[in-house]
Amino acid sequence: MIKESIFSFLKIRKVLIIIFIGIVVIFGILFYLYDIPFDAIIYGCELSFVWCAVCLFIDFYKYYKRHKLLHINREQFFDDAEQLPEHMDIIEYDYQELAKELYQAKQELISKNRIAKKELLDYYGMWVHQIKTPIAALDILLQNTERMLYRLDEKEMMQEAISVSDMKMELFKIEQYVEMALNYLRVEDISSDLVFKKQELDDMVRQVIRKYAKIFISKKIKMDFKPTKVCIVTDEKWFIFVLEQLISNALKYTKKGQISIYMKEKSLVIEDTGIGIPAEDLPRVFEKGFTGYNGRENKKSTGIGLYLCKNIMDKLQWNITADSEVGRGTKIYLTKM
Repeated sequence: MIKESIFSFLKIRKVLIIIFIGIVVIFGILFYLYDIPFDAIIYGCELSFVWCAVCLFIDFYKYYKRHKLLHINREQFFDDAEQLPEHMDIIEYDYQELAKELYQAKQELISKNRIAKKELLDYYGMWVHQIKTPIAALDILLQNTERMLYRLDEKEMMQEAISVSDMKMELFKIEQYVEMALNYLRVEDISSDLVFKKQELDDMVRQVIRKYAKIFISKKIKMDFKPTKVCIVTDEKWFIFVLEQLISNALKYTKKGQISIYMKEKSLVIEDTGIGIPAEDLPRVFEKGFTGYNGRENKKSTGIGLYLCKNIMDKLQWNITADSEVGRGTKIYLTKM
């Protein structure tokens, strides 16, 4: 920093230094032409240069001190332009005024963005809560329809039961998409929503398995869950959301076989026997919006699910990684940092 400061200082003061040297040379020549003793001329030049060096040193010390202060605290000054050091000349004053104007513009932009984001969150939050009402109403209607099936003969009852089952499955998907939309809006600011408590890992896994039981049955996919008997400190709601996304993904891409959940060393593993992920796509599966080859095959993929899982796991202080082989399935590892 000192070397850079010296070169910068000399560059700024070079005109004054050249003027001073020129004056000393001119007076030295004049004194010589008027037959003033050469020793006196040399002595005078030496005293002039010493005086110049002292003045430059004092000036450089002040310059370096200000430079160091700005360098160390530049982030703080950028956040609060009022803390800039006192200006030394009108040019510096102009620059400081410009910095303050930019600072004010920045604050106004931040404020507008916050308001816009809050309005967006409020709107989508309201939309999610509003759409839950017709979903709940549809659920009640389906339950009533199921009760009415018992009044029909066996053939009609079977046909209606299939129709109701399909509708309930679609209703379940709607609920999942709504929940994902709501959590997508919340995920960036979940720090204030996190409540860390000691939780039974097996209890959380069982909650998710029960939620997806109908899909396991309808797709005839076996669930192999080996109890872990592990307690962890985490936020139950968000950890369960991650488990739901991972099991939902496994069900989506597994046509036959089974999904296994077990502990391997210090990692919770969610393994499926699905189509697998190509090796070239594997490093990017947790990127926002990335769908890869499987996403192009499945037109409904959004590339949001695993991105949310990664984001949430980071905030919960967990690592999430994937290992896969095309045609043989995928393993997702959840490991406490």
